[in-house]
Amino acid sequence: MSGQINAFEMAQKQFDGVAKQLKLDAGVAEVLRFPMREFSFRIPVRMDDGSLRVFQGFRVQHNDARGPNKGGIRFHPAETLDTVRALATWMTWKCAVADIPLGGGKGGVICDPSALSTAEKEQICRGWVGAMWKNIGPRNDVPAPDVGTTPQMMGWMMDEYSRLVGQFTPGVFTGKPLGSGGSLGRTEATGYGVIYHVREAMKHLKMDPKKSVAAIEGFGNVAQYAAIGFVELLGGKVACVSCYDRHAKKSFTYSHKNGIDPRFLLTIVDEYGTINQAKAEAAGYVVEDGDAWITKDADVLIPAAIEGHVNGDTIKKMSSRVKLVAEGANGPCTPEADEFFKANKIFNIPDFLCNAGGVTTSYFEQVQNDMNYYWTKEEVLSRLDTKMTEAFKGVVEMSEKEGVYMRDAAYMVSITRVVKAMELRGWLAGTW
Repeated sequence: MSGQINAFEMAQKQFDGVAKQLKLDAGVAEVLRFPMREFSFRIPVRMDDGSLRVFQGFRVQHNDARGPNKGGIRFHPAETLDTVRALATWMTWKCAVADIPLGGGKGGVICDPSALSTAEKEQICRGWVGAMWKNIGPRNDVPAPDVGTTPQMMGWMMDEYSRLVGQFTPGVFTGKPLGSGGSLGRTEATGYGVIYHVREAMKHLKMDPKKSVAAIEGFGNVAQYAAIGFVELLGGKVACVSCYDRHAKKSFTYSHKNGIDPRFLLTIVDEYGTINQAKAEAAGYVVEDGDAWITKDADVLIPAAIEGHVNGDTIKKMSSRVKLVAEGANGPCTPEADEFFKANKIFNIPDFLCNAGGVTTSYFEQVQNDMNYYWTKEEVLSRLDTKMTEAFKGVVEMSEKEGVYMRDAAYMVSITRVVKAMELRGWLAGTW
């Protein structure tokens, strides 16, 4: 898609702007502009047909001043080291803005999981751990699921790590299945976290959720529960969702004259978020091009797919009705989109604030693993609501105090917390 830029360059550009506003020391800024550690490795896998294929794997650890690195592992055919670098960087800011004691990391494998058998995916998972097990762990780096990976894959990875270190270590991966150290509420966490932020933003903007319409890009885990939350928790209407169809190898937008029913769509979707088009059309859904979601007459846009899709080209198609953009995905809006939002007074909830519900509940999972005591779903979601509400209010206060855009305010909160942790640990004294 035209209008996209390198994800890591975008992450650095966002950071540079705020570092300048904060008058951050040039040396400190240089430390934070780049990851502290990067790993690149090859994973040989014996395929079901007997052939040997080699997959490229990555892990990037951006900054662990505030605690162990934290971040998902993507299985995606278009994965790149720069994408992983960007996502690891954003994870540092995400953990800091949510005020949880973790740093930022991210991992990936270049592959198409939908084209692999269960046995082949398990081999890749175990091979990834085989390459990384000496550099991950509950006290230094805790991976989790992301695009193209599942709780079952985290279960395999946790098992492989436990086998290699010789003891059951559930806290090394989060997002695991229930019954092997997973947490209740984790499935809903990121999507519901988005909606908790949308709720607070609507209060701030004096919008009535029950009279509001949302348009959502994506129908993976985050978009699914953002849609459910917008309808069931806020009482609003969702005009459409979009999804990547792995069979057609392109994206489609699904809308309904009465608003979509996310619970129904969940019954006709596969594990990778592909909606069964024939069943949707039979139920009265209109199927359009993948970019059509952004053109809908909506008050709220929730981009919850992948990075860079709200850009200099697509913002030209936005309805003038839009008042609020809630970034469910990582890096969905480019700097050009930010400038458009500022010029048109569209309130933006930046990604690393808006979608921090997932990593926050992953942190809760780690805590439960350490205690070997598990909370109810109601306890998990209640704690999540409290954390997200506090985080949103902190960023709004910074935005109003400094007179800056919400993304800049979120960065200011995050960077200040990370730099403070680096100072307290003596990292900036130059004595090591």
